[in-house]
Amino acid sequence: MKLQKQIGLAGVFCIAAGAMISSGLFVLPAIAFAKVGPAVILSYMLAGFLVIPTMFAKAELLTAMPKAGGDYFYISRSMGVANGFLGGVSNWFSLSCKSAFALVGIGAFASLIYPQITEMQMDIISALFCVIFTVVNLKGVELAAKYQIWLVSFLIAVCVIYIMWGLPEVRIDHYRGFFDGGFLPILSTAGLVFVSFGGLTKVASIAEEVKDPTRNIPLGMILAWGVVMTLYALAIFVTVGVLAPATLSATLMPLSAGAEVFEGKAGAAVLAFGAILAFVSTANAGIMTASRAPLAMSRDKLLPPFFSKLNGNGVPYWPILFTSAAMLAMIFAFDIEKLVKVASAIMIALFILANAALIFMRESHLANYRPVFRAPLYPYLQIVGIILYAALLASMGAFALKATGLFFGASLLWYLIYPYRTEVKKSALIHVVERVIGRQIKTNTLSRELKNVLRERDSIMEDRFDIIVKESLIMDIEDEMSAHDFFKNISARFAGLLARDAGELYGQFIEREKISATVIKKGLAIPHIIIDGEKIFTMILVRAKKGVIFPDNSEPVKTLFAIVASGDERNFYLRALMAIAEIVQEKDFEEKWCAAASKADLEDVILLASRKREEVLI
Repeated sequence: MKLQKQIGLAGVFCIAAGAMISSGLFVLPAIAFAKVGPAVILSYMLAGFLVIPTMFAKAELLTAMPKAGGDYFYISRSMGVANGFLGGVSNWFSLSCKSAFALVGIGAFASLIYPQITEMQMDIISALFCVIFTVVNLKGVELAAKYQIWLVSFLIAVCVIYIMWGLPEVRIDHYRGFFDGGFLPILSTAGLVFVSFGGLTKVASIAEEVKDPTRNIPLGMILAWGVVMTLYALAIFVTVGVLAPATLSATLMPLSAGAEVFEGKAGAAVLAFGAILAFVSTANAGIMTASRAPLAMSRDKLLPPFFSKLNGNGVPYWPILFTSAAMLAMIFAFDIEKLVKVASAIMIALFILANAALIFMRESHLANYRPVFRAPLYPYLQIVGIILYAALLASMGAFALKATGLFFGASLLWYLIYPYRTEVKKSALIHVVERVIGRQIKTNTLSRELKNVLRERDSIMEDRFDIIVKESLIMDIEDEMSAHDFFKNISARFAGLLARDAGELYGQFIEREKISATVIKKGLAIPHIIIDGEKIFTMILVRAKKGVIFPDNSEPVKTLFAIVASGDERNFYLRALMAIAEIVQEKDFEEKWCAAASKADLEDVILLASRKREEVLI
């Protein structure tokens, strides 16, 4: 059973947005204000801009490879299985820690309703919500996504109401001395609040379950980023503007304190409820997304096979149960704040890997790497991102760096000893090395896998024309050739395929060319003849690197579809011509055709092209 595509644009938006709006908005602004004062708004905006390289990198990688376990899949296919395994385990751990922290936040905010609540009771409340979200996720990703849409919609409404209430009450004098501390504190505080935007890319883990992923994933992520950036900026502007500096620095619930100033206890209660919803949405999205990494690694035999089993609702139930159990253990047994610090460091390391993965995929020049969304400003934006993330990682402190190193070491040890690791897939890194040394190292397993991913992504159903292409002879002609020599060459090839006389076929091709030129457009020719017999339709695909020179054509022809058919196949012949016309009209067809590294790649240029396949060509 395959994962079901049940998440639309609204679901992608709400998973990404809901994962960002939690402690980053309802707790962290007060801590950040204590460090940088009213310039905290600039720190948040700077942190939001810092996430752009990774947002664009993941958007491109996911439109090319919309598979479950996002981070694991594209890192392993770009940089090798070892790096992918580290990325997959790190992604799972980071998401699980952040979700456990969100659940703890729910328990902490419950103290607003019942001030005498004990720490154990808060933990029990957190655990209860964990069990509820586990059940919701086991019921199916569509149900979990619907809950997420309702939660985030209500949460955004609460934030908008807070902003509308508070804007008239803002006191501009609270912004005096905006730049008194200089730029360095603003920058260091941006590193502190950067984690607030980490949830944006959670959607990578459930990419395989997204409808129309080439549109909905990049659009949903960009919309979520824009909306959350706006909410952060306006909400923090209001909070700083209505609260006295001493009050804001001391509170752990800045928005609730702000609402209390202009709407009293009722306003504070509404914002406290909004904070609880924020933690709820983060926890729900975390269970949904974290569980997909073990599924993807199990498919590649890096984890036991039961992790890849799906229940009747089409969800990976063992990864969900495992993730939930880990979160419960974190709630009751560990110092959650220290775990979150480590998770934040790991998240930044994953951002570095994502940008590096994009560079390796681009530089591999794999013919079947075909993202619909292309990250702008490549490679400069990705290089700048890697440098900035490395600087942020270095600023995380000794504890976070040492714990992250130990975590990576333990993960690598598991990778080296686990007995089910039987298949090592080729990565884009190998293709980059091949380009440098000028020879092929291994069989092209990655290109074949990407071909299957593209067929699934674009819902390509094989028709008769595809079958003909797969059965066709493919010729790669290195030197320039005259039309007459070309016809002699393919006549000999057709003669061998059809047990016909080569001279007779050659004469028919020449006669056909005299009646009407077969050069259809610049660079393309479809020489074809009709022969005696029944149910004959044979095609030879030709790439002439320096071109075939046809009379009355100044431009050499580099793409040729040579066809020999019997009279009873005229109907299919006309429809095949329509298919060819659609294929060669793709804006990047000629570039792909000329750049194809092998005959298999030439075949894929045809088989993976966008064209209508609603009706089987018979």
